[in-house]
Amino acid sequence: MSEPPQEPDTEPTASPLQLASAQGALPLVLSLLNPPHLADPNEPARGYYGRTALQAASHAGHLAIVTTLIAHGAAVDAPGGNNGGGTALALAARAGHGSVVDVLIQNGAEINRPADRYNGRTALQAAAEGGHIDIVVRLLDSGADIHAPPARNHGRTALQAATEGLHVPVVELLLARGAGVDTPLMRHKGLTALQAAALAGCTILVRKLLDAGAEVNAEGSYYGGYTALCAAAEGGHVEVVRVLLAAGADVWMVAGNSKRWRASQVAAWRGHGEVVRLLRGVEEAAR
Repeated sequence: MSEPPQEPDTEPTASPLQLASAQGALPLVLSLLNPPHLADPNEPARGYYGRTALQAASHAGHLAIVTTLIAHGAAVDAPGGNNGGGTALALAARAGHGSVVDVLIQNGAEINRPADRYNGRTALQAAAEGGHIDIVVRLLDSGADIHAPPARNHGRTALQAATEGLHVPVVELLLARGAGVDTPLMRHKGLTALQAAALAGCTILVRKLLDAGAEVNAEGSYYGGYTALCAAAEGGHVEVVRVLLAAGADVWMVAGNSKRWRASQVAAWRGHGEVVRLLRGVEEAAR
């Protein structure tokens, strides 16, 4: 499965204040905010991946600029660009800037603001995706919703995001805090936590999720999805395939993508001969 597009730090159309905030140029930021320039700290994000000045500074971890912008009236929950534009809090959480996260929360940032439609993340989902366990704990203790739904396009719950990133301590923490292992998937490029672990070939996480009650035969999302077995076959992960089969994975289920192939066909397409032989042997025995 392809990775979500990596957005640039700033759009070519970014304003001087947004550029200075992204680059950490505090003297220039102060000059732009004060007379005679009086730049608007709430200039809207421009372009598909645009960021407000506060979002740009938060993503880069420029704490002094973050506090300066807030002091000049920057809106902490302003929306970003059209595609994947997270709030300042989500951007800081994903990048692991704990001090910025603290300042934003202290200044009223909405911890449970819903994920944006395209590749969006809540603050907790973003922190989990980045593997920042200290920020994950901070957000949970501040009331972050561990069950917040994912974005409609390429969304991830906190558990799914942590699993996909192979952040084992974060996964363990979220499971201990009661994260659901089988959250219903959105139609476009969704993955259950188990499917994500299988696709990555992480036997440790596959076993942990199965032990936590993950459904081994959960269907994949309609666009770009996999069953757990198809995901493991896609990556050629023989040991994960064996673990899933032992847990009752159905060799006849098809992936949730447009090809609608079963796991042995996915493995054959990718040229994973050992997985093909293993799966076809199970299919023959089941006929």
